[in-house]
Amino acid sequence: MPTPELEPEPAAAVSLFGDRIELARAYTSDLARRGEELGLIGPLEIPRLWTRHVLNSALLAPLLKPGRVGDIGSGAGLPGLVLAIARPDVQFVLIEPMERRVDWLLHESSELGLDNVEVVRARAEEAKLTPWLDQATARAVSALSKLIPLTVPLVRSGGQLLFLKGASVGAEVDAAAKAIRKARLTDVEVLTLGEGLVAEVTRVFRATVD
Repeated sequence: MPTPELEPEPAAAVSLFGDRIELARAYTSDLARRGEELGLIGPLEIPRLWTRHVLNSALLAPLLKPGRVGDIGSGAGLPGLVLAIARPDVQFVLIEPMERRVDWLLHESSELGLDNVEVVRARAEEAKLTPWLDQATARAVSALSKLIPLTVPLVRSGGQLLFLKGASVGAEVDAAAKAIRKARLTDVEVLTLGEGLVAEVTRVFRATVD
């Protein structure tokens, strides 16, 4: 069975990555070539890798602040490596428990020359980070009700959670009401990013840690 082809690069990629576009192209090409073999992505994702995964992740970049950002369950590097490419002024800690994925993250960050990336092999609840994170991201990890208690202990007071979510994020927020109260999160909101720029908008759950 032939390997599915990577979709053509969408026009929005250059506007999102600017002078870092060549790194984004190299990463996307590497993931298309090796992602299925390494169990990072399924074969059906390759024809929509730019649209559904890379640009979806890159839309989060403007919400990041210079500082220390942790990506929980970084997996293939979505969004962690994508954001590290887009925001060289931010330090990233990619937290991932699976050895095969950790090896990929280490290899890819080295190949791309990303000196703003640290990879930590751990589950979020077992990670020992010093100093604490200024912001934390996550994509396709788990429901908010589970993700919030795992992530809040890693983030400093006044820091932010920025979780990429699907169309049902409103229902997730409702279901996580108890976890949100218990964690004493403030400024809780859902943002829609990329309207008029990309084919598939990105939804982000954003909240401030007390």
